[in-house]
Amino acid sequence: MIYVGIDVAKDKHDCCILGPDAKKLYPVFTISNNRDGFDELYEKIQDAETDIALIKVGLEATGHYSLNLLGSLIDKGLTTCVINPLHTNLYRKGLSLRKTKTDKVDASSIAMMLITDKTLKPYSDTSYHNEELKSLTRYRFDKVQERARLKVSIARLVNILFPELEKLVPDIHMASVYALLSEFPGASYIADCHLTRLKNLLETASKGRYGRDKAIEIRTAAHTSIGSVMPVKSLELKHTIHLIHVLTEEIEEVETVIKKIMDDSASPIMTIPGISYRMGAMILAEVGDFSRFENADQILAFAGLSPSTYQSGQLESGYAHMEKRGSRYLRYALFNATKFVCKWDETFGSYLAKKIREGKHYNVAVSHAAKKLIRTIYRMELTGEAYRK
Repeated sequence: MIYVGIDVAKDKHDCCILGPDAKKLYPVFTISNNRDGFDELYEKIQDAETDIALIKVGLEATGHYSLNLLGSLIDKGLTTCVINPLHTNLYRKGLSLRKTKTDKVDASSIAMMLITDKTLKPYSDTSYHNEELKSLTRYRFDKVQERARLKVSIARLVNILFPELEKLVPDIHMASVYALLSEFPGASYIADCHLTRLKNLLETASKGRYGRDKAIEIRTAAHTSIGSVMPVKSLELKHTIHLIHVLTEEIEEVETVIKKIMDDSASPIMTIPGISYRMGAMILAEVGDFSRFENADQILAFAGLSPSTYQSGQLESGYAHMEKRGSRYLRYALFNATKFVCKWDETFGSYLAKKIREGKHYNVAVSHAAKKLIRTIYRMELTGEAYRK
């Protein structure tokens, strides 16, 4: 076997090729992040060993910087391991007491890890092609977070321009309220508008829910409002509402693509009551190839849902906090999916209630139910069986 360690960067990659006796077959070399660089790396690997079954390559999970190189290696049929940077960092520190950290040292450390750490699993073709779904779910997550921040800005601006409005409607983030504020971004604008214009706007935007009475109520409140007259804030309010509409359209477009991918995959995860396309897709995208995990507990650790452990001599931690060192996206998806599964499925609902009766905080009880859920999903994905109560 020969072992190839690659330290990935934006414009170049440092590579180390070791033989079975851990001796360097070449001095650590640098390749460019382009087609010529990839070809140079493959040529040197081929010079060292022509049988691809005897070649093992390792590189760090460095986000989008490693994606193109990873795809090239998989296309060549090379066994490739994607390693957590935290893992390689701790391994490098364990090799020496000196504070030495360079790209060439990192490449050598990764190659040594391939020799010594037999628990490393190769990155499968399934995981690589799952990157499309992962990109979509993370992109949607970021868009939703961005929209949530804009909604906070809406609440702030309404409190400045027309604070009484919040008590006149169930929620200021309604389509009818957004339509009102886009046309009349402040109490002074509403107070000066014609009643018929206001009534027609509300009636159209609310699809008949609000009419003349609501228009009179809102305009009356606007006449006596303590809201400030600030044209700059009104302009910000209009633009913020416009951005929310744009983001909503983009999110809906992304969700349509996610739904199509999930329908094509026919994953059994969608048979679990309470799991939507959004959370189901995020769980599948973050886990990737379920077969690379030996058991469900490894997925829990990957999500950062397993409890931390501390024991030294006779001292043992009496209260173990959740690790929270894995995929925050998977942890978010599992935790939120569990809440809905517990609501819609009797078995999980009873389990959650049992944990709460034991005196556990609600969030702690949900984390226990999440562990039960991921064990269920793990079994279903490996067997292809639909959910059974």
